Amino acid sequence: MKNSVIIIFASCILAFASCIVPKKVVYLKDMEANKVYNTALVPPLRIQKNDRLSIQVTSKNPELAAPFNPDGGVYNVSAQGSVTAVPMAGPNTNKGYLVDQDGNIEFPVLGTINVEGLTLDGVRDMMRDRLVQEKLISDAVIKIELMNLKITMMGAVGAVGVLDVPDSRITLLEAITRSGGLTANAKTNKVAVIREEAGGRKMYLNDIEKMDVFNSPTYYLQQNDIVYVEPRTGEMTPRETMTLTYFGLITGVATMVLTLLNLMRN
Repeated sequence: MKNSVIIIFASCILAFASCIVPKKVVYLKDMEANKVYNTALVPPLRIQKNDRLSIQVTSKNPELAAPFNPDGGVYNVSAQGSVTAVPMAGPNTNKGYLVDQDGNIEFPVLGTINVEGLTLDGVRDMMRDRLVQEKLISDAVIKIELMNLKITMMGAVGAVGVLDVPDSRITLLEAITRSGGLTANAKTNKVAVIREEAGGRKMYLNDIEKMDVFNSPTYYLQQNDIVYVEPRTGEMTPRETMTLTYFGLITGVATMVLTLLNLMRN
């Protein structure tokens, strides 16, 4: 009888332990080796309200470009009339141009410019055309970058937080990797991307086990996207994890003690 009790007790412990074995996360498991798949075009980023743009104007004649780069530093004018830039140091450096709630930026000389919904290349071409048409700079070279591309990572990922993207381009799989990958508790077929569109928010669901993720409109992430990976079960708190660990340790020791006592009595 005692032997049966011990066997049943040990079996329950093993069954309980098997239930908490982490599941493996498999990415793109339907892709075939050595097969070439067509790639989709990379959609251009479009400027949104509250974006911050870095805009630099250069020319063969530095004195012509100087008025358009007030954030780049101060300018010294020599006795001969030449202008040289002196970079500024401190918190005001590279603040960029904030897109206001009307979708506009205030740019030196050119004034108010509506940029919302345009691509970075579109803004560059528009500004360059204006500089030429208004006979301000005939050979202007304009460099525009998005300064605040941030992605929020939530749910069943290794490291929840906000990702800063310095190169203005990141994919969904890259963002997951930079966040420590998916946890064993993640639902790989419910990787949601919440995106601001047309004055509202829309949620797209992605299945990263399937190669269709490459054709998703949210495979290439945009500024202010929120990535939420749905967990299979509720996440345990650190206290609950510690309690489960102690429970496993205590039950394991108890099983060993009961087994030794039974052997000694026999």
